Amino acid sequence: MDFTFTEAQDDLSGLARPLLADRSTTHIPDGTGFDRPLWDTLIRAGLIEATLPAPIGNGFGLLEQCTVLMELGRVAASVPYLTTVAVAAATIAAFGDDAQLRRWVEPITAGQFTLAVALSTDDDRVTATRSATGWQFEGRYSAIPAAAFADAVLLEAHTSEGPLLAVLDRDTAGLRITAQQVVDGADAALLELDAVRVDSTNVLGSPGNGAAAWAQRHATVAVCAYQLGVVERALESTAEYALTRQQFGKPIGSFQAVRQRLADAHLDVEAVRLTLWQAAWRESQGLPADAEIATAKFWAAEAGHRVAHTMVHVHASIGIFLDYPVHRYFLAAKRTEFLFGSATEQLRTLATALTSARSA
Repeated sequence: MDFTFTEAQDDLSGLARPLLADRSTTHIPDGTGFDRPLWDTLIRAGLIEATLPAPIGNGFGLLEQCTVLMELGRVAASVPYLTTVAVAAATIAAFGDDAQLRRWVEPITAGQFTLAVALSTDDDRVTATRSATGWQFEGRYSAIPAAAFADAVLLEAHTSEGPLLAVLDRDTAGLRITAQQVVDGADAALLELDAVRVDSTNVLGSPGNGAAAWAQRHATVAVCAYQLGVVERALESTAEYALTRQQFGKPIGSFQAVRQRLADAHLDVEAVRLTLWQAAWRESQGLPADAEIATAKFWAAEAGHRVAHTMVHVHASIGIFLDYPVHRYFLAAKRTEFLFGSATEQLRTLATALTSARSA
């Protein structure tokens, strides 16, 4: 694999970082989970349109989107880039038609349209049966990111013919959306579908066409990219604090126990980085990547947990002050740890992938 960043990745990082430079220190989120002023800033700067799929945007792919997600993670940004651009818009472009692109992706460029993503888990799923004009959906999804405010939801449903993806507008009859409070805001929601009729124009292709698995892979890689930004900046800020915080007349970073915690955190961050880019590169090249993606998400979950706790422990009491940025990174890392699959779930996926590869 090639670890060299593309020119587009370098340019996007160079554009995003200055825009986001002051968000972690001067900006205090309002608790809704949607930083709309920041989203508007990203729209005006052209960062959203640049990474939307062609023909709406510049057609950059997963690698470039991961670069933006890393920068958003570095400031623990509360914007729906992951769900709206990296997963929903990319999936619609890959499996939808021109009319669906114009309907759901084109309005994103105006900054007035966002999408949530609801994919099946061990606990939540939706079933679909054929009707005269399309499909009828039944089921529920809980704690769906961005669903409390999103204008539409990219949703997976299971049929006798295989899984399918559909996009449901917020005002779809029979779709109930109830806002839920999660650790770092109130952007999540419970989705309940009671005999929801879905027209065929809302469905991305046919059941079993691979769209749901494609969306799940991209969502998992995108979460890993965001988590890399979170833990990378968490480690940097913790190391900076250890160099300046004095105890017993010397920086706490000179104490062996602190140095060991920071060294372990450095190894964890590098593990997240290397496994992420391996998974993202293989997926972007159309190569088999199930095992690599599961490995990347395992490290994003496990390392995210350890680095977040190291950050709080080294900062001590100020690590939990609500007017200090440390707690935001802790909450972001913890939520991302479980989003689209915990470490245990990834180990199960990895075991299945390795067993299948050995059998083949």
